[in-house]
Amino acid sequence: MSPIAIEADGPPQSRTFMRRFAGAPLPWIMPVIIVIGIFYLYPVIDVFRLSFTNATLIGDNQQYTLGSITNALSSPQLPDILWATLIFVGGSVIGQQILGLAVAVTVIRGEKRGLFGTTILRTTALVAWVVPGIAGGIIWQMLFSEAPYGALNSILRLMHMPTVAWLSDPAIAPWSTLISNIWRGTAFSMVVMYAALKAIDPSLYEAAEVDGATASQQFFFVTLPQLRAAILVNMILITIQTVNTFDAIITLTGGGPGRATEVISLYVFNIVFRNYDLSGGSVLSVLMLIISLGLAFVYASFLPKEEEQ
Repeated sequence: MSPIAIEADGPPQSRTFMRRFAGAPLPWIMPVIIVIGIFYLYPVIDVFRLSFTNATLIGDNQQYTLGSITNALSSPQLPDILWATLIFVGGSVIGQQILGLAVAVTVIRGEKRGLFGTTILRTTALVAWVVPGIAGGIIWQMLFSEAPYGALNSILRLMHMPTVAWLSDPAIAPWSTLISNIWRGTAFSMVVMYAALKAIDPSLYEAAEVDGATASQQFFFVTLPQLRAAILVNMILITIQTVNTFDAIITLTGGGPGRATEVISLYVFNIVFRNYDLSGGSVLSVLMLIISLGLAFVYASFLPKEEEQ
């Protein structure tokens, strides 16, 4: 039965209620609010609650205390963990942005010239994105392996060059994990940049050519300013994603050697599931949330305002 028939057949009070129901947004978004509240908001609130307790995974005798916050934030390992996280997140954001933009520009120019292989290039870049983090970590572990079958060191041996301790040297291992994460996340940045490049008005480039601008000048004075919003939004997304990345690292290095590659997300995992310290892990999870939101607000402050657009 159609809505018109319902309005015609029902009493006046029912028709009035149906019109108000159809015009009000709250009834339609209420299912989404309920789902978000149950599966997203409640766990966040519970993490905040647990951070004020001494809860563990092996006991149910919880007491509210500030001791967990003090112990977690005063840990002597925390500064090194934050430094490793800074290198990992900062390098990943910069590397993924640059490579993603480079691949997107290459694909766009290839499509304009009708070159063969642009679709293959775009598809190949997306393969790394859909590979699970644990599988990606295993792949890079085989590439970086210092055993005789290690792919990269085998190539170095064929070239009569010294092998590299990719995963056992504390000075090199962080860069190895960084390379693997850049490889994994470049595809996402490529998709964002590709969509943003497609949205740029071609008349801007035509005007730049009339003014005698070179290709590099068009890139720096036309392309990059037009990509400002996309770059900043992409930075927010990949920063939050990288801060929470631990699956690729746990399979690649396990946080070692020592704690050279133990980022804060992996540190939280170890605190909760190896030390059984649920309250300490909750405190560090709140710290991760604060870091992610703080960086997101910093990036968002540079987004172009409505009048600028």
